[in-house]
Amino acid sequence: MRQRLRIYYGPESESATVLEDTQFRRDTVTIPLGEAFPALLDAVENSRSWPVDFEDDEITISTDLYEVLLAYQHYRRPSA
Repeated sequence: MRQRLRIYYGPESESATVLEDTQFRRDTVTIPLGEAFPALLDAVENSRSWPVDFEDDEITISTDLYEVLLAYQHYRRPSA
């Protein structure tokens, strides 16, 4: 079954009116990384052009993930 990306607008305890007022002004969304991975991997592997449009965009990740990425880059380097 293919998963679809969902937009997270915050806790459901917010009133519907507040959500409707801010819904169209939001320029960021929060989603689990696992939901973005399949689309991003497919786009990069198939040389799609749209990922290049977002190369300079900043993302916010957890400190744990950042440390794992740094370690992965370090150990992935070819030995001299």
